[in-house]
Amino acid sequence: MVAEETLSPEVLARYEAVVGLEVHCQLLTQSKIFAADANAFGADPNTNISVITLGHPGTLPKINRKAVEFAVRMGLACNSEITRYNVFARKNYFYPDLPKGYQLSQDKGPICVGGGVSITAKHPETGQSYQTTIQLHHIHLEEDAGKSIHDSDEWATQLDYNRAGTPLIEMVTEPCIRTADEAGQYLTEVRRLVRYLDICDGNMEEGSLRCDVNVSIRPKGAAYLGTKVEVKNLNSIRNVMRAVDSEFRRQVELTESGGRITQETRTFDAATGRSYAMREKETMNDYRYFPDPDLTPVVISDAWLADIQANMSMLPAALYEKFTTFYGLPDYDATLLTDAKELAEYYEAVCAYTTNYKAASNWIMGPVKGQLNEKTLRDRQFPVTAYQLGALIALIDDGTVSQTAAQQVFNLLVNQSDAKPAKLALTHGLVQNRNTDALQTLVEEVLAAWPDKVAQYQKGKKNLMGMFVGEVMKKSKGSADPKLVNELLAKNLQAK
Repeated sequence: MVAEETLSPEVLARYEAVVGLEVHCQLLTQSKIFAADANAFGADPNTNISVITLGHPGTLPKINRKAVEFAVRMGLACNSEITRYNVFARKNYFYPDLPKGYQLSQDKGPICVGGGVSITAKHPETGQSYQTTIQLHHIHLEEDAGKSIHDSDEWATQLDYNRAGTPLIEMVTEPCIRTADEAGQYLTEVRRLVRYLDICDGNMEEGSLRCDVNVSIRPKGAAYLGTKVEVKNLNSIRNVMRAVDSEFRRQVELTESGGRITQETRTFDAATGRSYAMREKETMNDYRYFPDPDLTPVVISDAWLADIQANMSMLPAALYEKFTTFYGLPDYDATLLTDAKELAEYYEAVCAYTTNYKAASNWIMGPVKGQLNEKTLRDRQFPVTAYQLGALIALIDDGTVSQTAAQQVFNLLVNQSDAKPAKLALTHGLVQNRNTDALQTLVEEVLAAWPDKVAQYQKGKKNLMGMFVGEVMKKSKGSADPKLVNELLAKNLQAK
């Protein structure tokens, strides 16, 4: 067999990967999709359950209207066609963490059909960026299964049904992804979209966003699809990308050595970066789908659809356009500020208190973002309020404080939501000295102390101006207005 390490770039270049992703997003509804049980992560095992979740005889499910709305939001964001008449089916299979013995899902009529997600990826060989759209086959609604716990008991598998019945959307792409970077960028954009839409927290480490990868290979230029292998247990965007690369190389290696690729399900080991066979999947499972007799069809009327669309917040692409046109920000700023909904909303809140939009961007991308982590950003725990930051920028713009002093004021404002920037600047002696007479005295003292440097300046060594300004600033203990100091120095040096 050809060792993976010996696969030359020339050999790899003869093949291309054909990848499709199945992304499950747990929806942020307060209750489950067909029951009133709490939909919450982290509760004690088997506490968020009821007879409906457990499928006891005589119980009847009822659709969660909010779950339907969330699915429609995602479909609209992806330019999908919204299915107006929705039927739920029973997907029958046995697994210990599936309490009813079947899963309520959508079979022939998914709630969203077609559409796509636009991404920017990098070419693996040239490193050049390009834009493409990852096409969606469909998005469907379903309920999640429970969770099997294998490592808490040496002799038995334990079951936690809290997750059973949690509403999910499953986003299934066409087999149109060609590189690991495309897969990673697609998943990154999906996570950003669900967070913007407030339908999923996107936390892969908690399992609320999960991804299965389908990979096959074919000679470059071929039109047919190769034998598909599914890779499961991917808990991060980085591992999705690693799994695509690893599986591509494994299949090329197997093909080059004369082996046969088997249609199977594999699991990915993040420690080794390799996948391992779980079970063969030569034929499609017979799930014996049939419409659930206990659930009436869900009809999405024109009025309901219009209401959902009217209440959707602006998406990243629209905000990027607004930030670059209305606020006049450069591409870099707009891209960073629209990366997270919370950051974009905070920026617009700050701009309600200042018209210096670039300064607001600089402060948010610098000191504000430096104080944030993933949790504080998600919880909107910004170190200073939008009003405080706007007021601080105003103090700089009108010359009350210098840029250096403003940083000190910012540090004093952190976690003091009631503090006023102007009062802090005054209390701590950070207000700029703009007294012309007082500064004129300091300028004269500095020039008198450095006659040789003054002579050099007069002979053309104009870069000495910075030294003179620095000396005046020292004498003023940093309180002098640098702009006014420059003006006074220039006037005095010209008069000599």
